Amino acid sequence: MDTPPAPRLNALATAVPGHDVHQAFIDWATPRIADERMRAIFTRMAARSGIERRFSVLPPTADGGSPVASGGFYDVAGLPPTSARMAAYARHAPELAMQAITALGDAFDPARITHLVVASCTGFVAPGIDQIIARRLGLSATVERVLIGFMGCYAGVTALRSARHIVRSEPRAVVLVVSVELSTLHLSLADAPEPLLAMLQFSDGAAAGIVSAAPHGLELGEGRSLALDDSAELIRWDIGDKGFEMTLSGEVPRRLREALGVSGVQQALFGDTQAPPLLAVHAGGRSVLDAVEHALAADPRALADSRSVLARFGNMSSATILFVLAEMMARGARGDGIAIAFGPGLAAEAIRFRA
Repeated sequence: MDTPPAPRLNALATAVPGHDVHQAFIDWATPRIADERMRAIFTRMAARSGIERRFSVLPPTADGGSPVASGGFYDVAGLPPTSARMAAYARHAPELAMQAITALGDAFDPARITHLVVASCTGFVAPGIDQIIARRLGLSATVERVLIGFMGCYAGVTALRSARHIVRSEPRAVVLVVSVELSTLHLSLADAPEPLLAMLQFSDGAAAGIVSAAPHGLELGEGRSLALDDSAELIRWDIGDKGFEMTLSGEVPRRLREALGVSGVQQALFGDTQAPPLLAVHAGGRSVLDAVEHALAADPRALADSRSVLARFGNMSSATILFVLAEMMARGARGDGIAIAFGPGLAAEAIRFRA
Protein backbone atom coordinates (compact mmCIF):
# COMPACT_ATOMS: atom_id res chain seq x y z
CA MET A 1 0.00 0.00 0.00
CA ASP A 2 1.34 3.42 -0.98
CA THR A 3 2.19 5.78 1.85
CA PRO A 4 -0.22 8.74 1.77
CA PRO A 5 1.41 12.11 1.11
CA ALA A 6 2.36 14.35 3.99
CA PRO A 7 -0.09 17.26 3.98
CA ARG A 8 1.61 20.57 4.56
CA LEU A 9 0.54 24.07 5.41
CA ASN A 10 2.36 25.66 2.47
CA ALA A 11 1.52 29.30 3.17
CA LEU A 12 -0.31 31.33 5.79
CA ALA A 13 -1.35 34.99 5.87
CA THR A 14 -3.32 37.16 8.28
CA ALA A 15 -5.34 40.37 8.32
CA VAL A 16 -6.89 42.67 10.92
CA PRO A 17 -9.07 45.76 10.54
CA GLY A 18 -7.51 49.17 11.00
CA HIS A 19 -9.61 50.39 13.94
CA ASP A 20 -7.94 49.86 17.36
CA VAL A 21 -10.67 49.79 20.04
CA HIS A 22 -8.83 48.41 23.06
CA GLN A 23 -8.43 51.57 25.14
CA ALA A 24 -11.86 52.84 24.09
CA PHE A 25 -13.41 49.69 25.51
CA ILE A 26 -11.56 50.08 28.81
CA ASP A 27 -12.70 53.71 29.05
CA TRP A 28 -16.30 52.62 28.40
CA ALA A 29 -16.27 49.60 30.71
CA THR A 30 -14.57 51.05 33.79
CA PRO A 31 -17.31 53.49 34.91
CA ARG A 32 -19.96 50.80 34.38
CA ILE A 33 -18.77 49.06 37.55
CA ALA A 34 -20.49 50.83 40.44
CA ASP A 35 -18.60 49.22 43.30
CA GLU A 36 -15.31 51.03 43.84
CA ARG A 37 -13.44 47.90 44.93
CA MET A 38 -14.69 45.89 41.94
CA ARG A 39 -13.80 48.78 39.65
CA ALA A 40 -10.26 48.77 41.02
CA ILE A 41 -10.01 45.02 40.39
CA PHE A 42 -11.14 45.50 36.78
CA THR A 43 -8.63 48.30 36.24
CA ARG A 44 -5.81 46.21 37.66
CA MET A 45 -6.74 43.13 35.64
CA ALA A 46 -7.09 45.16 32.44
CA ALA A 47 -3.60 46.57 32.94
CA ARG A 48 -2.23 43.04 33.45
CA SER A 49 -4.10 41.49 30.51
CA GLY A 50 -1.04 41.34 28.28
CA ILE A 51 -3.07 43.03 25.53
CA GLU A 52 -1.95 46.29 23.96
CA ARG A 53 -4.21 46.55 20.91
CA ARG A 54 -7.45 45.01 19.64
CA PHE A 55 -9.10 45.73 16.33
CA SER A 56 -12.70 46.00 15.13
CA VAL A 57 -14.38 46.02 11.73
CA LEU A 58 -16.83 48.56 13.15
CA PRO A 59 -15.73 51.93 11.75
CA PRO A 60 -14.90 55.04 13.75
CA THR A 61 -17.54 57.72 14.09
CA ALA A 62 -17.43 60.85 11.95
CA ASP A 63 -15.24 62.57 14.53
CA GLY A 64 -12.99 59.52 15.06
CA GLY A 65 -14.81 57.98 18.01
CA SER A 66 -15.08 54.27 18.81
CA PRO A 67 -18.14 52.03 18.27
CA VAL A 68 -19.28 52.80 21.86
CA ALA A 69 -18.99 56.56 21.38
CA SER A 70 -21.86 58.87 20.45
CA GLY A 71 -22.82 58.08 16.87
CA GLY A 72 -21.08 54.70 16.92
CA PHE A 73 -22.52 51.27 16.13
CA TYR A 74 -23.42 50.67 19.78
CA ASP A 75 -24.98 54.11 20.33
CA VAL A 76 -28.46 52.59 20.31
CA ALA A 77 -30.89 52.37 23.22
CA GLY A 78 -30.41 48.90 24.70
CA LEU A 79 -27.71 48.11 22.10
CA PRO A 80 -28.29 46.83 18.54
CA PRO A 81 -30.35 43.65 18.13
CA THR A 82 -28.83 40.42 16.90
CA SER A 83 -30.29 41.05 13.43
CA ALA A 84 -28.28 44.28 13.06
CA ARG A 85 -25.12 42.52 14.22
CA MET A 86 -25.62 39.70 11.72
CA ALA A 87 -26.14 42.25 8.96
CA ALA A 88 -22.79 43.77 9.94
CA TYR A 89 -21.24 40.29 9.93
CA ALA A 90 -22.55 39.57 6.42
CA ARG A 91 -21.03 42.84 5.22
CA HIS A 92 -17.66 42.84 6.99
CA ALA A 93 -16.67 39.16 7.40
CA PRO A 94 -16.18 38.43 3.68
CA GLU A 95 -14.22 41.67 3.26
CA LEU A 96 -11.79 40.81 6.07
CA ALA A 97 -11.44 37.23 4.82
CA MET A 98 -10.58 38.54 1.36
CA GLN A 99 -7.83 40.72 2.85
CA ALA A 100 -6.19 37.65 4.38
CA ILE A 101 -6.50 35.66 1.15
CA THR A 102 -5.03 38.54 -0.86
CA ALA A 103 -2.09 38.62 1.57
CA LEU A 104 -1.20 35.06 0.45
CA GLY A 105 0.11 36.62 -2.76
CA ASP A 106 1.41 34.16 -5.35
CA ALA A 107 0.79 31.23 -3.00
CA PHE A 108 -2.91 31.51 -3.86
CA ASP A 109 -4.01 30.46 -7.35
CA PRO A 110 -7.81 30.21 -7.64
CA ALA A 111 -7.50 27.82 -10.57
CA ARG A 112 -5.71 25.25 -8.38
CA ILE A 113 -8.12 25.27 -5.42
CA THR A 114 -10.12 22.06 -5.10
CA HIS A 115 -11.51 22.49 -1.58
CA LEU A 116 -12.47 25.39 0.67
CA VAL A 117 -12.59 25.02 4.45
CA VAL A 118 -13.95 28.03 6.36
CA ALA A 119 -14.10 28.47 10.14
CA SER A 120 -16.25 31.33 11.42
CA CYS A 121 -18.06 31.26 14.74
CA THR A 122 -19.11 34.88 15.32
CA GLY A 123 -21.90 35.18 12.77
CA PHE A 124 -24.45 33.44 10.58
CA VAL A 125 -25.53 34.18 7.03
CA ALA A 126 -27.05 32.02 4.29
CA PRO A 127 -25.91 31.48 1.60
CA GLY A 128 -22.95 30.84 3.85
CA ILE A 129 -19.74 32.83 4.07
CA ASP A 130 -18.05 29.91 2.31
CA GLN A 131 -20.22 30.51 -0.76
CA ILE A 132 -19.72 34.27 -0.57
CA ILE A 133 -15.93 33.87 -0.45
CA ALA A 134 -15.96 31.31 -3.27
CA ARG A 135 -17.96 33.64 -5.52
CA ARG A 136 -15.74 36.65 -4.79
CA LEU A 137 -12.64 34.61 -5.55
CA GLY A 138 -14.13 33.23 -8.76
CA LEU A 139 -13.55 29.65 -7.62
CA SER A 140 -14.90 26.84 -9.73
CA ALA A 141 -18.47 25.84 -8.96
CA THR A 142 -17.16 22.31 -8.39
CA VAL A 143 -14.94 23.31 -5.44
CA GLU A 144 -15.99 21.31 -2.37
CA ARG A 145 -16.78 23.45 0.67
CA VAL A 146 -16.77 22.85 4.42
CA LEU A 147 -18.11 25.46 6.85
CA ILE A 148 -17.15 25.11 10.52
CA GLY A 149 -19.30 27.28 12.77
CA PHE A 150 -19.97 27.95 16.44
CA MET A 151 -17.16 25.74 17.71
CA GLY A 152 -15.42 28.78 19.16
CA CYS A 153 -11.71 29.32 19.66
CA TYR A 154 -10.56 25.82 18.71
CA ALA A 155 -12.29 25.85 15.30
CA GLY A 156 -9.05 26.99 13.65
CA VAL A 157 -7.42 23.71 14.68
CA THR A 158 -10.44 21.80 13.38
CA ALA A 159 -10.11 23.60 10.04
CA LEU A 160 -6.45 22.55 9.72
CA ARG A 161 -7.26 18.96 10.69
CA SER A 162 -10.08 18.87 8.12
CA ALA A 163 -7.72 20.12 5.41
CA ARG A 164 -5.16 17.50 6.40
CA HIS A 165 -7.74 14.72 6.12
CA ILE A 166 -8.75 15.96 2.66
CA VAL A 167 -5.18 15.94 1.33
CA ARG A 168 -4.46 12.52 2.83
CA SER A 169 -7.51 11.09 1.04
CA GLU A 170 -7.05 13.09 -2.17
CA PRO A 171 -3.30 13.66 -2.73
CA ARG A 172 -3.86 16.16 -5.55
CA ALA A 173 -6.15 18.35 -3.48
CA VAL A 174 -5.27 21.97 -2.84
CA VAL A 175 -7.23 23.29 0.12
CA LEU A 176 -7.84 26.95 0.90
CA VAL A 177 -8.32 27.29 4.67
CA VAL A 178 -9.93 30.49 5.95
CA SER A 179 -10.78 31.64 9.46
CA VAL A 180 -12.56 34.95 10.01
CA GLU A 181 -13.98 36.15 13.32
CA LEU A 182 -15.75 39.39 14.23
CA SER A 183 -15.90 39.12 18.00
CA THR A 184 -16.44 42.86 18.53
CA LEU A 185 -19.97 42.51 17.12
CA HIS A 186 -21.04 41.01 20.44
CA LEU A 187 -20.66 43.75 23.05
CA SER A 188 -23.15 43.46 25.92
CA LEU A 189 -24.23 45.80 28.72
CA ALA A 190 -22.37 44.02 31.51
CA ASP A 191 -21.59 45.89 34.71
CA ALA A 192 -19.47 43.34 36.61
CA PRO A 193 -15.74 42.65 36.29
CA GLU A 194 -15.89 39.03 35.06
CA PRO A 195 -18.00 39.51 31.91
CA LEU A 196 -16.29 42.81 31.13
CA LEU A 197 -12.88 41.15 31.43
CA ALA A 198 -14.13 38.41 29.09
CA MET A 199 -15.13 41.00 26.48
CA LEU A 200 -11.79 42.77 27.04
CA GLN A 201 -10.00 39.77 25.47
CA PHE A 202 -11.75 39.64 22.12
CA SER A 203 -10.88 41.19 18.78
CA ASP A 204 -11.49 40.79 15.04
CA GLY A 205 -9.14 39.05 12.65
CA ALA A 206 -8.82 36.69 9.70
CA ALA A 207 -6.27 34.17 8.46
CA ALA A 208 -5.93 32.22 5.23
CA GLY A 209 -3.70 29.29 4.34
CA ILE A 210 -2.98 26.76 1.62
CA VAL A 211 -2.78 23.06 2.54
CA SER A 212 -1.59 20.54 -0.04
CA ALA A 213 0.95 17.77 -0.58
CA ALA A 214 3.49 20.22 -2.02
CA PRO A 215 6.77 19.59 -0.14
CA HIS A 216 7.21 22.91 1.65
CA GLY A 217 5.80 24.53 4.75
CA LEU A 218 4.63 23.00 8.03
CA GLU A 219 4.00 19.28 7.84
CA LEU A 220 0.64 18.61 9.52
CA GLY A 221 0.47 15.55 11.75
CA GLU A 222 -2.11 13.78 13.84
CA GLY A 223 -4.90 15.55 15.66
CA ARG A 224 -5.87 15.31 19.30
CA SER A 225 -9.16 16.09 21.05
CA LEU A 226 -9.94 16.29 24.75
CA ALA A 227 -13.14 17.35 26.51
CA LEU A 228 -12.90 17.94 30.26
CA ASP A 229 -15.52 16.42 32.52
CA ASP A 230 -17.95 18.67 34.40
CA SER A 231 -16.89 21.78 32.51
CA ALA A 232 -19.81 22.56 30.19
CA GLU A 233 -20.65 25.82 31.92
CA LEU A 234 -17.13 27.27 32.00
CA ILE A 235 -17.11 28.53 28.41
CA ARG A 236 -20.40 29.09 26.62
CA TRP A 237 -21.81 30.98 23.65
CA ASP A 238 -25.56 31.57 23.72
CA ILE A 239 -27.49 33.37 21.00
CA GLY A 240 -29.41 36.21 22.63
CA ASP A 241 -31.59 39.02 21.37
CA LYS A 242 -28.60 41.39 21.70
CA GLY A 243 -25.89 39.33 20.04
CA PHE A 244 -24.01 36.22 21.11
CA GLU A 245 -23.69 36.12 24.88
CA MET A 246 -20.29 34.91 26.06
CA THR A 247 -19.76 33.13 29.36
CA LEU A 248 -16.07 32.84 30.23
CA SER A 249 -15.57 31.71 33.80
CA GLY A 250 -12.61 32.86 35.84
CA GLU A 251 -12.19 29.17 36.72
CA VAL A 252 -10.94 28.32 33.22
CA PRO A 253 -7.19 28.89 33.87
CA ARG A 254 -7.25 26.80 37.05
CA ARG A 255 -9.11 23.93 35.37
CA LEU A 256 -6.72 24.00 32.43
CA ARG A 257 -3.69 24.02 34.71
CA GLU A 258 -5.03 21.07 36.70
CA ALA A 259 -6.03 19.07 33.60
CA LEU A 260 -2.85 19.67 31.64
CA GLY A 261 -0.76 18.80 34.68
CA VAL A 262 -2.09 15.21 34.68
CA SER A 263 0.28 12.77 32.98
CA GLY A 264 -2.57 10.89 31.30
CA VAL A 265 -3.91 14.11 29.78
CA GLN A 266 -0.46 15.09 28.57
CA GLN A 267 -0.10 11.67 26.96
CA ALA A 268 -3.51 12.00 25.28
CA LEU A 269 -2.48 15.35 23.78
CA PHE A 270 1.23 14.86 23.12
CA GLY A 271 1.58 11.11 22.71
CA ASP A 272 4.23 9.03 24.46
CA THR A 273 6.81 11.81 24.40
CA GLN A 274 6.79 14.95 26.47
CA ALA A 275 5.49 18.21 25.08
CA PRO A 276 7.42 19.02 21.88
CA PRO A 277 9.67 22.06 21.82
CA LEU A 278 7.43 24.16 19.56
CA LEU A 279 4.22 25.18 21.33
CA ALA A 280 1.63 27.10 19.33
CA VAL A 281 -0.91 27.84 22.07
CA HIS A 282 -4.17 29.68 21.46
CA ALA A 283 -3.74 33.16 22.94
CA GLY A 284 -6.99 33.02 24.88
CA GLY A 285 -5.73 35.42 27.53
CA ARG A 286 -2.67 35.96 29.70
CA SER A 287 -4.00 33.72 32.47
CA VAL A 288 -4.63 30.90 29.98
CA LEU A 289 -1.07 31.12 28.65
CA ASP A 290 0.29 31.25 32.20
CA ALA A 291 -1.74 28.14 33.08
CA VAL A 292 -0.40 26.18 30.09
CA GLU A 293 3.17 27.26 30.76
CA HIS A 294 2.90 26.25 34.42
CA ALA A 295 1.19 22.92 33.77
CA LEU A 296 3.72 21.83 31.15
CA ALA A 297 6.69 23.27 33.04
CA ALA A 298 7.56 24.95 29.76
CA ASP A 299 10.38 27.37 29.18
CA PRO A 300 8.79 30.87 29.19
CA ARG A 301 10.28 31.45 25.74
CA ALA A 302 8.22 28.54 24.38
CA LEU A 303 5.06 30.66 24.45
CA ALA A 304 6.65 33.85 23.13
CA ASP A 305 4.78 33.65 19.81
CA SER A 306 1.44 33.25 21.57
CA ARG A 307 2.12 36.15 23.92
CA SER A 308 3.18 38.33 21.01
CA VAL A 309 -0.08 37.64 19.17
CA LEU A 310 -2.10 38.34 22.32
CA ALA A 311 -0.35 41.67 22.87
CA ARG A 312 -0.71 42.91 19.30
CA PHE A 313 -4.13 41.55 18.37
CA GLY A 314 -6.02 40.13 21.36
CA ASN A 315 -8.08 36.94 21.19
CA MET A 316 -9.57 36.55 17.69
CA SER A 317 -11.38 33.31 18.48
CA SER A 318 -10.64 30.62 15.87
CA ALA A 319 -8.23 32.79 13.87
CA THR A 320 -5.87 33.24 16.81
CA ILE A 321 -4.08 29.89 16.57
CA LEU A 322 -3.41 30.55 12.88
CA PHE A 323 -1.86 33.91 13.79
CA VAL A 324 0.45 32.08 16.20
CA LEU A 325 1.47 29.57 13.52
CA ALA A 326 2.03 32.45 11.08
CA GLU A 327 4.35 34.03 13.65
CA MET A 328 6.33 30.79 13.87
CA MET A 329 6.55 30.41 10.10
CA ALA A 330 7.65 34.02 9.65
CA ARG A 331 10.58 33.62 12.06
CA GLY A 332 11.65 30.32 10.51
CA ALA A 333 10.97 28.09 13.53
CA ARG A 334 12.29 24.54 13.19
CA GLY A 335 11.39 21.28 14.91
CA ASP A 336 8.40 19.25 16.03
CA GLY A 337 5.48 21.05 17.59
CA ILE A 338 1.86 21.03 18.56
CA ALA A 339 -0.85 23.64 18.00
CA ILE A 340 -3.47 23.60 20.74
CA ALA A 341 -6.56 25.69 21.36
CA PHE A 342 -9.26 25.72 24.02
CA GLY A 343 -12.93 26.53 23.74
CA PRO A 344 -16.52 25.72 24.70
CA GLY A 345 -16.93 22.55 26.59
CA LEU A 346 -14.33 23.09 28.19
CA ALA A 347 -12.43 21.25 25.45
CA ALA A 348 -9.02 21.24 23.80
CA GLU A 349 -8.31 20.59 20.16
CA ALA A 350 -4.77 20.07 18.88
CA ILE A 351 -2.76 19.13 15.84
CA ARG A 352 0.87 18.09 15.69
CA PHE A 353 3.21 19.65 13.13
CA ARG A 354 6.81 19.62 11.97
CA ALA A 355 8.53 22.80 10.85
